[in-house]
Amino acid sequence: MPLFLGHRGANRLFLENTMPAFEAALEAGLAGVELDVQRTRDGILVVHHDFHLPDGRLIAALDFAELRLPHGYTVPKLEEVLIWAKQTGAFLNIEIKLETWTTDGRELEVAALVERKSLGEQVLISSFNPLSLWRIRRAAPALELGLLFYNSPEVPWILRDGRLAPLLGVSAIHPHWSLVTPDLVRAAHHRGWKVNVWTVNEAHQVQSLLEMGVDGIIGDLPNVLLAGITP
Repeated sequence: MPLFLGHRGANRLFLENTMPAFEAALEAGLAGVELDVQRTRDGILVVHHDFHLPDGRLIAALDFAELRLPHGYTVPKLEEVLIWAKQTGAFLNIEIKLETWTTDGRELEVAALVERKSLGEQVLISSFNPLSLWRIRRAAPALELGLLFYNSPEVPWILRDGRLAPLLGVSAIHPHWSLVTPDLVRAAHHRGWKVNVWTVNEAHQVQSLLEMGVDGIIGDLPNVLLAGITP
């Protein structure tokens, strides 16, 4: 069975990166979820994609108690999600997001929290930022890491095609689905890496990617992911 993960949960049913979205993804039959981590002014690791809340306020400039989402949703703490994963067996792909090459320490805090909860076998930490993965690899050699990449024109050449993966000790590469070819999958598997792709929302794409041998697929629509499994 491939690893099917809800992109920020079942985000078409509930607000992304919230506990209802995560629970819905698991209830639909997915193995787990992909999520994003930010850090508040008072040092709390929280689950949210953007650096800003929907009302425009910068998360890093707010204490946890000040975080508000529309329609009564709440921003989960990463620790809350880890406890949920421990209870349910959900697999988590935790994406580290940073705007700069410097760090506020969130990588090491994420790694320490995952290890403290003994969730290493249920967690893969990914990032577009190779320095974030390098920091985690040095601090927590046992954790599974995945390098995200997408070859858009604004991406520096050194960050394209996952070319830095061999230097980072990753266990997986995470290309955008449009970059996946049979040759890429074979080359990754030859190195011992898994290939997990994002963001796939068409059943025929799911089928094609599975035929190429990818190991995991992240998507917005649980029913589409599951419908893409060839009988």
